[in-house]
Amino acid sequence: MKPPFFVRYILLGGLLGVMSLSIPFQMFRIQDSQVATELKAQAQLYSGQTEKIYPERGNIYDRWGHLLAGNEQVYEIGADLQSVKDPQTIAATLNRVLGTDFAKTLAAASIPYVEGKSAYAVLDDFVSSDKVQELIKLRDEYNREAGAATNGKKAPSLDGLIFTPHLKRSYPEGNLASNVLGFYSYLDRENGKGYFGVEEKYNDLLSGTPQTVWIPNDPYQVKQLPDVPQGTNLILTIDREAQSAVESILDDAIKKTSADSGTIIVMDPNNGEILAMATTPRLDPNSYWDYAKIFPNGTPYNRAVSETFEPGSVFKVLTMSAALDAGSVTPTTPFYDTGIYVIGGGYIHNWDNGAWGQQDMTGCMEHSLNVCLAWVADHLGATKFYRYLQAFGIGHQTGIDLAGEAVYPLRLPGDGQWFPVDLGTNSFGQGLATTPIQLVMAVSAVANEQGKMVAPHVLRAMVDDKHQYDTSPQFVGQPISANTAKTLTQMLETSLKKEASSALVPGYTVAGKTGTAQIATPTGYTSKLTNASFIGWGPVGNPRFLVYIWLEKPRTSIWGSEVASPVFSQVFQRMAVLENVPPDSPFTKPKPSQ
Repeated sequence: MKPPFFVRYILLGGLLGVMSLSIPFQMFRIQDSQVATELKAQAQLYSGQTEKIYPERGNIYDRWGHLLAGNEQVYEIGADLQSVKDPQTIAATLNRVLGTDFAKTLAAASIPYVEGKSAYAVLDDFVSSDKVQELIKLRDEYNREAGAATNGKKAPSLDGLIFTPHLKRSYPEGNLASNVLGFYSYLDRENGKGYFGVEEKYNDLLSGTPQTVWIPNDPYQVKQLPDVPQGTNLILTIDREAQSAVESILDDAIKKTSADSGTIIVMDPNNGEILAMATTPRLDPNSYWDYAKIFPNGTPYNRAVSETFEPGSVFKVLTMSAALDAGSVTPTTPFYDTGIYVIGGGYIHNWDNGAWGQQDMTGCMEHSLNVCLAWVADHLGATKFYRYLQAFGIGHQTGIDLAGEAVYPLRLPGDGQWFPVDLGTNSFGQGLATTPIQLVMAVSAVANEQGKMVAPHVLRAMVDDKHQYDTSPQFVGQPISANTAKTLTQMLETSLKKEASSALVPGYTVAGKTGTAQIATPTGYTSKLTNASFIGWGPVGNPRFLVYIWLEKPRTSIWGSEVASPVFSQVFQRMAVLENVPPDSPFTKPKPSQ
């Protein structure tokens, strides 16, 4: 039998063991209790605070490294309420130098200092460096005057002013390429974001990743703030000089023709790089708050990607491409134009309501005969015709890297909203809608003479953490063969020369097609107002530029051949000089008819 004291030892040892195990459990319980959490929060409140550090927004450059969007240092001007001696002088000085409201500034600078509640007041923000230097100079002058005063008179004082630097978005070229760039709402320092264009499309890359840091109140415990990497820098395909020239040509064309608006796109048809994209109206993104004034009633910020419309006869490029590729016609296929073609119960007429007699397919394109193209589409057949349009991307977004791309669905046989007459009207670009960039992408398959459709894009490269990442051209399908593309290019080159078009460019062989589209109204189409356009490319055999011109509602003439064709020639000539493209052929002016 065991002695009684041994049992006591066992019980005591077990009790002590349980108590030793409960100590760490109790420690964890206390640390995670509500009281402990509140104590921690209070301790942190008095010992320091967490702050979010936002990285510098990435810059945007043109293809040659010219800055299009960057950041400049500005200042927030505040009052250290404990140090303010003369609110009246502060309010008067800021009113004179910065134009601030005197009464509001005086009220803010006069707020009584209360420790822990009111210690600082914002008086103005986004003040330029030169204005801050002017204020600092005045403050120092007042302090010297106060030190030299001997008559006991109170000297003016700007003591208490605090100048805190920060960055704001800046666009050094003003409204140049603003429709491509978009803008950044920099006045909202915490929740600013990009709107439209590149600023919106690549907002996350440009913004970078903010970091949250703990800043102690004790200055002896303050460590150097972490180095927050800048947002990604973007290099665009846009050429600043080309963009400026194209915008100037567009503005001049709108003024001469009294058009409501206009759009010009210049793309390299071999790789999809947008060299210039000009539209109207344009906004200076440095004053982005004027947006509603400049773009009223839903006016698109960038018509090149955000507005759909009936393209008119430039669409005949796609119709003829499809028929040639399918083998339905050849350039010499004969057609006798009687001036009318009946399809699906509807009557198709030519643009001049005339009959042009015996023609071939080149002549049909040269004279832009609606009747002929309706026959071509009918001969091709609805199934094949719309299959080709879908292959060209009509009715689908291009995926261009700009915010706000619009699309208009393509009505197809069997949809319920499609009628047999649509085959005829669609053949010459009416009864359907595209955006300018959608049409440019589609025609790129012809212009590059490869039959391959290239994706349009404005981003050439990204620079992140000192590494550059270049983009690669993307082909998005081959709706036609290379032979078809070359054949149609030759047809359109010939037709421009035969009609002595104003689109011709001295020294360069070019191809292209005019467009004049009537505008639909609630009571039907009107012939008094049109969308006048031209799409062209060259030099033939070594294409460098695909150019699309669109003038909305020109008043001096409704015809694309008269208002849009000469604009193409101007743009092409300017681009050839800027991109150092040598002439490819001698040019002789057509002799005037006798």
